[in-house]
Amino acid sequence: MLILEYYDLTNLIPIMIKNLKNIASIALIALAISSCSKTKDAPLVNEPQQEKNDKVYNYIRSLGFPSSSIVDLGTEYMVEEDISFPKNMDVPVTDGSPKLEQYYTGTLVSPANAANIKVFVDPSMASMNAEITSAIAQWNAVAGSALNFSIVAAAPYDIRITNVNLGNGVCGSGTFPSGGRAGNLIRINKAYIAGNSFAQRARTICHEFGHNISFRHTNWAAIGESSAINVPGVGGTDALSIMNGGQCGSGATVLSVKDKAATAALY
Repeated sequence: MLILEYYDLTNLIPIMIKNLKNIASIALIALAISSCSKTKDAPLVNEPQQEKNDKVYNYIRSLGFPSSSIVDLGTEYMVEEDISFPKNMDVPVTDGSPKLEQYYTGTLVSPANAANIKVFVDPSMASMNAEITSAIAQWNAVAGSALNFSIVAAAPYDIRITNVNLGNGVCGSGTFPSGGRAGNLIRINKAYIAGNSFAQRARTICHEFGHNISFRHTNWAAIGESSAINVPGVGGTDALSIMNGGQCGSGATVLSVKDKAATAALY
């Protein structure tokens, strides 16, 4: 015989409702925790970069450098790994059109300033004084050019050469001229080039001096850099050029015939 027993559930209903509410609350909390975790773990979506609109950036673009080659380092733009454009530089007046087939920037040191470019050697570079002197001697010896560098012990000076850790693969960096004056800074990655021969260390310094008086990389096309314009009357490639890029520790150690001709043509 089946016996049915009756239980009064009236008193249990409030308890069941309360338990259901607690379960629902726990579920909502779990969902919230899960949602926060997903938000935290999900990759952040980078905001689209705003288009640069400052004068220095636009000047760099006017020289023919593509935006993809311009690296923003905060206080300066770096191009082609060894050409620095300080953001507070005096921007030369240009017509705004890209310069094609270029080996120099089109902006030169004025004749008066080129005749006496004063170089200050930062104490951090004192151990490479001989290499600096050798590099300067090469530029000063170019026949038919009024260009002249001299080392000074204190301010005022036009170029300061200093030691900076630029990371592996970068031997040095120079600065293009502006306002009729030579680029004001050369940075040498002294620890990185220390193992190179004396001639190659001097070559690196000589190369950066070339940037500071307006020279671009002679082999710009071969190493995939932006288009450039020829020095008037001195065009074409030159495997012996000291201004060839990407040759730290292995490039030419003296100014080539074309390097000298280009220097005489500009200065």
